[in-house]
Amino acid sequence: MSLLYAFYGDDFTGSTDVLEQLAEGGVPSVLFLRAPDAALRARFADVRAIGIAGDSRSRSPAWMDAHLPAAFGALGEAAIVHYKTCSTFDSSPDIGSIGRALDIGLRRFEARAAILVGAPHLRRYVAFGNLFAAAGEEVYRIDRHPTMSRHPVTPMHEPDLIRHLGAQTDARIALVSLEAIRAGRAGEAFDAAEADAVLFDGLSMDDLAATGGVLTGRGVRFAVGSSGVTRALVLAWRAAGRIAQAPAEARAAEADRLLVVSGSCSPVTARQIARAPASGFAAIAADVGALLEGSSAEVARLADAALAGLAHGRRAVIHSAEGPLDPAAPAAGEKLGEALGRIALDVVRRAGLKRLLFAGGDTSSHGVAQLGIDALTWAAAIERGAPLVRAHAEDPAIDGLELVLKGGQMGGEDFFEAVRQGRSAPLADAP
Repeated sequence: MSLLYAFYGDDFTGSTDVLEQLAEGGVPSVLFLRAPDAALRARFADVRAIGIAGDSRSRSPAWMDAHLPAAFGALGEAAIVHYKTCSTFDSSPDIGSIGRALDIGLRRFEARAAILVGAPHLRRYVAFGNLFAAAGEEVYRIDRHPTMSRHPVTPMHEPDLIRHLGAQTDARIALVSLEAIRAGRAGEAFDAAEADAVLFDGLSMDDLAATGGVLTGRGVRFAVGSSGVTRALVLAWRAAGRIAQAPAEARAAEADRLLVVSGSCSPVTARQIARAPASGFAAIAADVGALLEGSSAEVARLADAALAGLAHGRRAVIHSAEGPLDPAAPAAGEKLGEALGRIALDVVRRAGLKRLLFAGGDTSSHGVAQLGIDALTWAAAIERGAPLVRAHAEDPAIDGLELVLKGGQMGGEDFFEAVRQGRSAPLADAP
């Protein structure tokens, strides 16, 4: 069966967000945690969309030059290939450069690219080229966002996405504005743009539907942006009768035990950690310095404390921070994530755990990579942008493990307990 769509996720957390969008569209899909060989692809022969979960969000342009061409090549048989970014679009010329990923895709596909960052289902909006994102009940311009403006690795100081990308690429970028989209001229504006890539505004599902029509109608081969790209395509495919009208439906069962592993510095996650003891979680603070120094005693202490919490209260959360770090703190997402992932693997094996939650985009990517997972498939909705997914692996302790990979900004204060109980968020409807 031909592939409608393929994507490379710049972190693991955001990659599962795409699985959710595809499930809601009734599109069978799988997310590989490594470039799939023929044998692995054959295990999922009936899917219509595939993805590769990567960690380029925390990598250098040189790393991207070395790895992204092969990743795009592995996905190139699909009708459209999507470089999936976080909906906050945080990146820099030196770390997670979206501009460099765009350049590599332009060379690979030799055609004009589309850029779509707005994701109304996540309360992320783009108006006249400027990005806005919610925090709690409020929506902020991204350079004034209480978390993303102070991100420890890639703070967002520029809301104009064309200017933001201009520091990362020499590619010419044009804008299809809200005025053009809502006047029914999005396709004409795309065609007329003298540019290598075209950014689309987006405030509503109707805006995304119009953009999806341009992408499919013009046969766009390469797109960059948030899961808004996926949603736009789903809406276009549905309108054209290429996919079923009814979305996938599944409800998560309650888990008897849950381990949460958090490397997030977000105030949202901090509130979830603060709430956790009231819901019966053993809250275990990691000595980050000791983990970064490779302390086996600290690894053993955290694992033993988590096992004790799972035995007594059936819930435990290991966390490396309780809110934003000092701006002078060194970036250590990769090494910290790997350490937390090894601890999680040890606890899952020793406890026979069936459900695991990772919090934090960068650390989740590096942490999940320690589990030996081959692929993930969608299992059930939990929270918008943070679904329950199922692991496929050779290790019997990991095969069938249910995971939620939560970005720092996702979820209400009782999110951890909602994941344990399997409280499902409603699926989205069409615009």
